[in-house]
Amino acid sequence: MIEITPLLESENKSPLYIQLSNYIKEEISSGRIKPGEKLPSKRKLAEHLGLSINTIQTAYEQLIAEGFVESILRKGLYIKVLEDELTHKLFEAEKRPLTRCEKSVNVEIDFNSGKVDVENFPYSLWKKTTVQSLYEDQGELFNMGNPQGELQLREEIAKYTYMSRGVKCTPEQIVIGAGTQVLMTLLSILIGDNMVYALENPGFHRTRKVLQDLGRATTSIPLDTDGINIEQLKHSGANVVYVTPSHQFPVGIIMPIKRRLELLEWAESIHGYVIEDDYDGEYRYEGKPIPSLQGLDILGKVVYMGTFSKSLIPSIRISYMVLPPILIERYKENLLLYKQTVSRLHQDTLYRFMKEGYWQSHLNKMRTLYRKKHSFFMQTIKKHLHNQVRVIGENSGLHLILQVNNNWTEKELIDTALQEGVKVYPLSVYYENGSNVNSSVLLGFGGLSEKQIDIGIQLLKKAWQID
Repeated sequence: MIEITPLLESENKSPLYIQLSNYIKEEISSGRIKPGEKLPSKRKLAEHLGLSINTIQTAYEQLIAEGFVESILRKGLYIKVLEDELTHKLFEAEKRPLTRCEKSVNVEIDFNSGKVDVENFPYSLWKKTTVQSLYEDQGELFNMGNPQGELQLREEIAKYTYMSRGVKCTPEQIVIGAGTQVLMTLLSILIGDNMVYALENPGFHRTRKVLQDLGRATTSIPLDTDGINIEQLKHSGANVVYVTPSHQFPVGIIMPIKRRLELLEWAESIHGYVIEDDYDGEYRYEGKPIPSLQGLDILGKVVYMGTFSKSLIPSIRISYMVLPPILIERYKENLLLYKQTVSRLHQDTLYRFMKEGYWQSHLNKMRTLYRKKHSFFMQTIKKHLHNQVRVIGENSGLHLILQVNNNWTEKELIDTALQEGVKVYPLSVYYENGSNVNSSVLLGFGGLSEKQIDIGIQLLKKAWQID
């Protein structure tokens, strides 16, 4: 067997399969691996390096795709013969210094709130259900599907949201789409262009952007201790309100039942709608889960929106909305010409994943994992940053806000952190006018290990000159 013993770093920002494929390419370039030599089998190399077979297979597939390796039927993988001059030019190009446009900041720790823990994703089970979708379906998924989304998946979503969030609906009320922004576009068409949308301030900036790009009238409503300020909402002239009651984004307020009922009364009094975005309602660290607004609604005034981005993986791009009866009728009358935006294969895979119980098991596992990470995150902040920071919105979700008591501006906090290789995020982008009166930044922890969290917080302590 060819001696392949690379130094693979789990903390490296590059995936392990990329590190392995790059190592093999360098060995080929240097002549240490000769043209025509046979690569070890996936199983042998996996055992030798202590890696998964999937990692080895992906690295080999990368080498085949780039033309360094060829697969010979029933024999194995062999190094292809390359012209010496071309090989030399190729690797010289890969080693050349980056131009000014290509240079990027060397980020060691990234507190991105949109990332999740992909290391604990059940790859083998997802692969198993994907294969089932492909072969048991006999090609039916290659045709166009229902504009609302696959009925079987909508049935599973209806059961799950009722059991976990108290959402009362039928599968016929559910519309699946590739992300909240896509669904908000459809929803704004359904509701009409003569409505005024009230948005939390601060609030989810991507929704505000969609509505403004569509030419919808928007108004920003500040928060109080219970969430969106109901008195200001009443006097705003709005007839639709977009809220994140289970975990206000980005501040983290959990809207109490009294404020939820006030919102429903407001919607009824003006014949308007409440859009409830339950973007990470699965993750709560103190107390019992709060029931959804939609579950309290008996007059059909609430549109419930959910996503699998935080609870599964962001790239799957599967979100859904539950429309009240009047809006689902409008949808069927006016929007069935809009094609479904989510791959039928992914929809069917997720349906099988949920039906077989894998989804609930994965969710339970991730709840435990994130609760542990959250506890470690809070302890680490207390240990290294002491009383020099105030933590906001720490009771649920995969992010929190740090208010730093050093009178620095948001930009100073972000820039000095970046100089130490740590990326933190602005809070100001979530305000309508971009203001941020406090020395505050947003930190996500879902995609980081405990070791990375500890290193990151210590680097922030250094960057922000906290004693």
